[in-house]
Amino acid sequence: MRRATAIALASLLALAPASPALAYLKLGVTVNGQTVAIKWGHTPVRYFVNDTTTVPGVAPTDFAAAAGRAFDTWQGLPTASITYQFGGYVSAQPLDDDGISTLGFLDRPDLDRVLASTDFLVDSTTGELLESDIFFNAAYPWSTAPAGETGRFDVQTIALHEIGHLSGLGHSALGETELRADGGRTVIADEAVMFPIAFAPGNISNRTPKADDVAGLSDLYPDDGFNDRTGSISGRVTKNGQGVFGAHVVAFDPVNGTLVANFTLNSQGAFSIAGLSPGPHVIRVEPVDDADPESFFSSDRPPDVDFKVTFYDKLVVVPAGGDSGSIEVKVVPK
Repeated sequence: MRRATAIALASLLALAPASPALAYLKLGVTVNGQTVAIKWGHTPVRYFVNDTTTVPGVAPTDFAAAAGRAFDTWQGLPTASITYQFGGYVSAQPLDDDGISTLGFLDRPDLDRVLASTDFLVDSTTGELLESDIFFNAAYPWSTAPAGETGRFDVQTIALHEIGHLSGLGHSALGETELRADGGRTVIADEAVMFPIAFAPGNISNRTPKADDVAGLSDLYPDDGFNDRTGSISGRVTKNGQGVFGAHVVAFDPVNGTLVANFTLNSQGAFSIAGLSPGPHVIRVEPVDDADPESFFSSDRPPDVDFKVTFYDKLVVVPAGGDSGSIEVKVVPK
């Protein structure tokens, strides 16, 4: 068995050691030399809520209700088949190795940019998730108010992000930030609730998954017709004839205005973006530059960021139930 952690930060993500698997932004482990996506092998996924550690203004019942709404949001996606079940209240703490998936508060003022963190217990022979705990940092002010509260982080919003991790999703780079004077970053806009940097306290705009999130969860847990109704784009990103590792590849659907993205995840610069609506797409390739690279890649293999933003010179047509056929996007150094 193997432990891994995914972290959501107030202004800068520090670490997400599970490397993404090829095809979308899934978390993965290495099994027999191959990277496989981690996911639950059964549903419903049963979770519990700790009721012994609280924060001002958030009772355990309020916390459970807000988390439950976030679980219901993921479960309600019409193209995904995963389900969740609330098992009740427990005194067990998040991150305990006890065989149950627990959500709750822990007081961690030492983690001064970490809002919440998801911890996994994974069967390293199959990639199956066995346990997944989420802790919310009690050092921050929290709210479960329906319309949010000024100066307080929204439990439902952050829970939605963390439940994405609990389900096997990694981070999305579909977002824009600006650097603050203190070295942190402020989110200007995003196109995924799995973007690693949170909006300012009081913001509740990320209570609903976007196209990138929907494609990811549906790719992991497809309903009966999802793979027949959608398609994929695959190919390579190269620079001076060599593969580019860690390039951010974005597929834009000009018909419905949605964005779905992935990364090149090997030395050949290969990528695959699944869960796309059939029809023409615009392909844009860019370096990861809006968040710390370790939000997406381990520090021992940093991504290549020395190239210019590049658009593929043709529209790529996605077929229903199939792949576009391999394309090559050639980028040039900055």
